Amino acid sequence: MRVITGSARGRRLETLEGEDVRPTTDRIKEAVFSIIQFETEGRIFLDLFAGSGQMGIEALSRGAKSALFVDNSKKSLETVKRNLKTTGLEAGAKTFAMDYHSFLAMNTQSFDIAFLDPPYGKGILQNSLEIIPEHMKDTGIIIAENPLNEEILSKYGDFVLDRQYRYGKIKISTFRHKDFVR
Repeated sequence: MRVITGSARGRRLETLEGEDVRPTTDRIKEAVFSIIQFETEGRIFLDLFAGSGQMGIEALSRGAKSALFVDNSKKSLETVKRNLKTTGLEAGAKTFAMDYHSFLAMNTQSFDIAFLDPPYGKGILQNSLEIIPEHMKDTGIIIAENPLNEEILSKYGDFVLDRQYRYGKIKISTFRHKDFVR
């Protein structure tokens, strides 16, 4: 797994091993950043279920102002920190070793982009989608990755489904504020 483009282009990232881990494929990462290519620079990016941190690191490499990495696994956050060091992107990053619910309960910051890719089939995506809109800027975008057979609603708070993209057995859904849907 490598950083696709930007200041850290080509740098190899560590991944996590094990059955509980399911890194976002390069194909999907490329697709996500194609969707938000003109919305990343200077923005605040939330990688809510960070894993190895590849999505937030890609955002930083492409000019995001900052990226917050949240994961309840200390092992994941250690990997994120090593990947940030490898890419030289530590300055714009903050890491939080806690579950998404605790993080969102204490968070006072508003985000421009939130990427949600929690463990599949446990209802975590749906629960986080219920909470995340109140932490978004009105001009922001929420990006959710989930399997095709996992249902999500078309509206969460003031954020409505904007587009859906299918990549094999995976679906990427984007949500925008109802006043800013294209």
